[in-house]
Amino acid sequence: MLKKTFTYVDYNGVTRTEDKYFNLSESEVMEMELSTSGGLAEMIKGIVAAQDAPAIIKIFKDLILKAYGEKSADGKRFIKSNELSTAFSQTEAYNQLFMELATNSDAASEFVNGIIPNASEKKVVSLPDSNEG
Repeated sequence: MLKKTFTYVDYNGVTRTEDKYFNLSESEVMEMELSTSGGLAEMIKGIVAAQDAPAIIKIFKDLILKAYGEKSADGKRFIKSNELSTAFSQTEAYNQLFMELATNSDAASEFVNGIIPNASEKKVVSLPDSNEG
């Protein structure tokens, strides 16, 4: 599970600092791998190698929204729903995260590896430096 802290100004002009949580379970990762021809990691590598910016942006958005959730008060569940993902996508915290991933390849690699279970044992995805030209 990846915890990220965001500080932003909301739409009422109030400065907020909030922790947001992102995680993909092993079953979610397996489902994504098996439902993608050649596997998810290989598809991402191919899109990055082809420098297909629209596809890269779509993958980041999908990963952020699939991984976003809220921990239950007792810590037993990581609650996800389309409603929670949509609500998060409408915040400045989402905007900050999306822009960071779209413009910083190290942050993108760190995020992807942080949301995938057991990624600490091996680096799952490594993206080329977005400043390379």
